[in-house]
Amino acid sequence: MFGNYLIGLREGLEASLVVCILIAYLVKTDRKDKLPPVWLGVGAAVVLSMAFGAVLQFGSSQLTFEAQEALGGSLSIISVGLVTWMVFWMRRTARHLKTELHGKLDAALAMGTAALVVTSFLAVGREGLETALFIWSAVQATGDGWNPLIGAALGLLTSVVLGWLFYRGALKINLARFFTWTGAMLVVVAAGVLAYGVHDLQEAGWLPGLHSTAFDISSTIPKDSWYGTLLKGVFNFQPDPTVLQLVVWLLYLVPTLAFFFNLLGGGGKTTPAQPATATPAA
Repeated sequence: MFGNYLIGLREGLEASLVVCILIAYLVKTDRKDKLPPVWLGVGAAVVLSMAFGAVLQFGSSQLTFEAQEALGGSLSIISVGLVTWMVFWMRRTARHLKTELHGKLDAALAMGTAALVVTSFLAVGREGLETALFIWSAVQATGDGWNPLIGAALGLLTSVVLGWLFYRGALKINLARFFTWTGAMLVVVAAGVLAYGVHDLQEAGWLPGLHSTAFDISSTIPKDSWYGTLLKGVFNFQPDPTVLQLVVWLLYLVPTLAFFFNLLGGGGKTTPAQPATATPAA
């Protein structure tokens, strides 16, 4: 539940902030009559994301075991790629997100109502599709029934509440710092999803080495113990990974975190960010 709560919170907050900025800008510029098209686009994006998740879940259940493993492994790897790109994109643009969205909204206002619907749909839909794919991959990786979905739903609900508090001016937070640390945690979660995806492809026969185990500490950390379940749910930890799983996990996690914290080539120097605030009018 915690791992998927983090995913729902991190991804949902981005979408909530986008909606908050769009609505606040229209209210501030006295164009409240343009709010319905924005909400229409947001609603359409939410419906599309939920439909995409349903298709993934129910569509995959009709496949053979090998096909399910191949699909699950492939989508897990794709979701890790999308989330990794998103994490780096948000790290880079968090300070300028408001200005960028204002520019797109001004262009949409000049083009008409349809452009407003499309702008809000694309702004929220991208986050929604990424979230649906990553949550589906994480749920498949943990295999813990409804608990991962409950955690993701609670995370999304929390993100909506936080977005509303931003809009009402009741919450102040350094967004650059927030997205830095939650992004780093999400990279760790993504590394586990990637390893799970590799194992799925091994079971489907697409990758070799299914029976080549790197180590086995199942006796120390049993899969059915509370701490084994916790590690599995948060980090997709496996006490008996294959050699290929371990290699892929290390090759993704170490350089990705290093680049994320600007340890490779960036020197770790960033411009201090101002705390993000919001009032009912801005």
